[in-house]
Amino acid sequence: MAEDRPLIYLNNAATSWPKPPEVFAAVLESLSLPVFGSGRTTVSQGEDYVTKARDALSGLFGVETAEHVVFTQNATDSLNVLIQGFLERHAGDCHVLTTALDHNSVLRPLHEYERQGRIRLTVLPFEDGRVSPAAVTEAITPMTRLMVTTHGSNVLGTAADIRGIGEVLHDHGAYFVVDGAQAAGHVPIDFESLPVDAYAFTGHKALLGIAGTGGFVIKDPEAIAPVRFGGTGTDSFSLHHPAGMPERFEAGTHNYPGLAGLAAGVSFILSTGIETIMEKAERQTAYLVGELAKEHNIRIYQDRPDLPIIAFNIRNLPNDDIGFILARRYGIIVRTGLHCAPLVHRAIDGGEGC
Repeated sequence: MAEDRPLIYLNNAATSWPKPPEVFAAVLESLSLPVFGSGRTTVSQGEDYVTKARDALSGLFGVETAEHVVFTQNATDSLNVLIQGFLERHAGDCHVLTTALDHNSVLRPLHEYERQGRIRLTVLPFEDGRVSPAAVTEAITPMTRLMVTTHGSNVLGTAADIRGIGEVLHDHGAYFVVDGAQAAGHVPIDFESLPVDAYAFTGHKALLGIAGTGGFVIKDPEAIAPVRFGGTGTDSFSLHHPAGMPERFEAGTHNYPGLAGLAAGVSFILSTGIETIMEKAERQTAYLVGELAKEHNIRIYQDRPDLPIIAFNIRNLPNDDIGFILARRYGIIVRTGLHCAPLVHRAIDGGEGC
């Protein structure tokens, strides 16, 4: 690392840094206090952290019922729960749509279920970093039951028209799951007004929390079968898992320190204003794109990103070398490689990465 230069951290699409001081304080507080889960004491400090996180996220996402905010380990975990739970409800001939823009958190579960013969899968190509509602319309068949796709590409920074796509899917009776890992915290989301059935998020990116936190918001819980069962601290005489929300999808002890930090991160976003955060990110992104474009040997893969993500390569230089030189010589931290999004890179750079 360049010792005489300040650290310039540009890897926020992977994990945001630095976190607001409030996040550190909340995590440390949770670790310094005796924490007990639901039903184990009359004063449950741990469940207070969970409630605060649920309430903050319901405010950020515009969810009418905070109990419809479900916690998991991360967005990948959420997507597995949603996909598996949906397929438990829809056995038989099931056609599923996704896109070449998607992360392996979507692609790998769907390809595994295709390998098992449980679904027929169509992966839609993209143009200029986007898949249009018209392309979804063309791909839908009478057997299309589900579409899972990203709200924002973690490589190109382009945002999907989830309203337009959702309207097409709902017109054909299909269920719509959105991977919001890159968009949540960057753009306003009014979940109740969107034609989206479930929206997955992760805590450690733009929501400013720490690793090991995530979840999803959902409209009709009955559409997704529960796939995890165990202790909830409620209705413990019953040997059947509770059907109510959010226990329907949650089992075991919550990540109290993580959720304490997530509550603080989301509260920071709400108090700052997501529009203010967006405006600053847009200015910084436009500035960096403009400066990179001045260099003739730099290739920018999307010069009009919707999110603060820029993919570029320096011609005739391997991407791993670019990352190493930027870190060692200049103290600039970036992410190189395939970004767990192989189909994007296959389309834009022949699978070489950036």
